[in-house]
Amino acid sequence: MSTYSSRSLRRLSDVDERLQDVFNEVIKHFDNTIITGHRTKDYQETVFREGKSKVQWPNSKHNSLPSKAVDAAPYPLDWSDRERFTYFAGFVIGIAKSKGITLRWGGGWDRDTEVDDNKFDDLLHFELVE
Repeated sequence: MSTYSSRSLRRLSDVDERLQDVFNEVIKHFDNTIITGHRTKDYQETVFREGKSKVQWPNSKHNSLPSKAVDAAPYPLDWSDRERFTYFAGFVIGIAKSKGITLRWGGGWDRDTEVDDNKFDDLLHFELVE
C-alpha cells in the first residue's frame, strides 16, 4: 500500500476535510502525489500569469482556507500521459462518489463524461461541488 510523503501530507492538511477523506482513501489503492492545496494570493497570481489558472485571487477554490480544491497527480509523474491522468481522475471521482461527495475535475469541467471537449485542461485539479 502506498503512503503520502510528508510534503504531500502537509499540502493535504490545508484542504477541506471532505477532500482529505477522499484522498486518504485514494492513496490506499492508487499511488499519487499532492501538488497543491491552499494557494496564497502571491501563488495564485503567479499561476494565473503563467497560464496555469484561468482565475485570479480570490476566485479560485484553492484560495479559501481550508481549500475547496486540491491538485493531485498519479505517481510516478509523467506529465505527458493524459490517459493515466484521466484514469486517475475516474478513480478519484469514484471514491468521492462512494463517500457521497461530488467532485469536479479539471479535465472535464462540465462533468458531461466527455474528456476532450475542454478549452482549458487542468488535469491535476479536483474541486468540491457544493
